[in-house]
Amino acid sequence: MDNQKVWYITGASKGMGLALTKLVLSQGHRVAATSRKTADLIKEVGTSNSFLPLTVDLADENCVKKSIDQTVQHFGRIDVVVNNAGYALGGAIEELTDQEFRETLDINLFGTVNVIRWAMPYLRKQRSGHIFNFASVAGYRGSSGGGSYNAAKFAVVGLSEALAEEVKPFGVKVTVIAPGYFRTSFIATGMMEAKRKIEDYAPVHEKYDYLIEHMDGRQVGDPEKAVAALVQLTKEANPPVHLLLGADAFQMLLNKQAADRKEFDQWKDLTCSTNIVESLAAENN
Repeated sequence: MDNQKVWYITGASKGMGLALTKLVLSQGHRVAATSRKTADLIKEVGTSNSFLPLTVDLADENCVKKSIDQTVQHFGRIDVVVNNAGYALGGAIEELTDQEFRETLDINLFGTVNVIRWAMPYLRKQRSGHIFNFASVAGYRGSSGGGSYNAAKFAVVGLSEALAEEVKPFGVKVTVIAPGYFRTSFIATGMMEAKRKIEDYAPVHEKYDYLIEHMDGRQVGDPEKAVAALVQLTKEANPPVHLLLGADAFQMLLNKQAADRKEFDQWKDLTCSTNIVESLAAENN
């Protein structure tokens, strides 16, 4: 196939990553897919000459580098990078241990950074490629009980904006994906809880528990349509830097922007009062 691409997809053994892996393989592309256990990948996808399952610890930079090198050695190039792997840790910020918070960032943020760092030399040399970084609506709107996840995903959004500017001269495109609620296994298997609980934060726990108990299986987003949208973006000459996925994500972000604007306007006078007054500045020169 003249348009056959090589995809590198993290977190590919379940959820959105698995759906994307199956779709691009069905379309004749080649895929290097990562998971903590290659057995999980093979069980879900099978084996073929177009599929390279890789056991990768995204928090281990050397392990990530090795997997990127293996991809290029096996397929000859790399065209599309999808940083999809991640998990959420529920708990008030005060409740999270240093280790819990840092481990959340290791996978959701630094895993993404590690992949970018070692994929870019190949993409830069090719003068082509597309990097998809999965954030979330949680990367634009903070909510109680999700502080560490918010911190990571907000960072992924900013990271992606900076990266898009840096790599544009090399013909490399960057899109940060912000899904709403999609009917995958993420709530059931990707949402953890902090070990420590403080009684005063009971409302935070109840909100998080309600999400796990009542949202799973009722999400409005169709993962098959989501991954089809990603594939479509690889065909676009000028894909967006930001892409919201899901009508719920779209509405949540509109509401957030409206609330931000209202607050900014309310405190505009105080905000602008901090400027140096030019006449005083001139007198002091």
